Amino acid sequence: MPFRYFIRLAFDGTLYHGWQLQENANTIQEELTKALTTILKRKTELTGCGRTDTGVHASEFYAHFDTENDLGNTEKMTYQLNALIPDDIYVFFIRKVENDVHARFSATKRTYKYFISRHNNPFNKSYEHVIHRDFDLDAMNMACKVLIKHSDFSCFSKSHTQVNNNNCKIYEAYWVHSGSQLIFTITANRFLRNMVRAIVGTMLEIGSEKIGLAEFRKILDNGNRSEAGVSVPAKGLFLHKVVYPEGCI
Repeated sequence: MPFRYFIRLAFDGTLYHGWQLQENANTIQEELTKALTTILKRKTELTGCGRTDTGVHASEFYAHFDTENDLGNTEKMTYQLNALIPDDIYVFFIRKVENDVHARFSATKRTYKYFISRHNNPFNKSYEHVIHRDFDLDAMNMACKVLIKHSDFSCFSKSHTQVNNNNCKIYEAYWVHSGSQLIFTITANRFLRNMVRAIVGTMLEIGSEKIGLAEFRKILDNGNRSEAGVSVPAKGLFLHKVVYPEGCI
């Protein structure tokens, strides 16, 4: 029976076409797979906790792989892995788990954060979306309360995705000011492709008084992507936290 191991990592997604392997495009999964194959001396398949879009970052991300051998103390392997992968990816630990623990399907909650700044900062240009104006934060937080009451988010889903349904359970969603930044936080059991960026784009239209709460409810009810706001750039989006049942990892 093979042994299953979890990897906790973080990455700057600026130079990558997301997590998932793609032809003719560099991805996080590809870099980790090459490094693991070198260390374990055999082709190793990785399964991630989700699929991030091109340019999206992760403060916390998990993946799992199976191996025929018990790796024992994985601290040395963690060091070796970090030595082989680019320095815009970092592995925190490699940890043995039960064979039925799955990086994607065992996760119960995921939290994303989106960062907007009202001022240019050359040190943050790859990690925030700059908009030189103020927004009505109260209206945007009222829209968050409307959002939480819904379950079908077809209006925020990228077209022609291979999923059975567009239902998600949102546990929290809110906006805060932090210095010159406006930060959106959202937690759900799952997310559709492009969902957070589409939500943020629509919320910004509410905050700039282009649409009201009644129209926002209508957009949610109709489920038509063309009625929702334009997706904001990927660079301001971070996968912030992934939660698993206690004792899994």
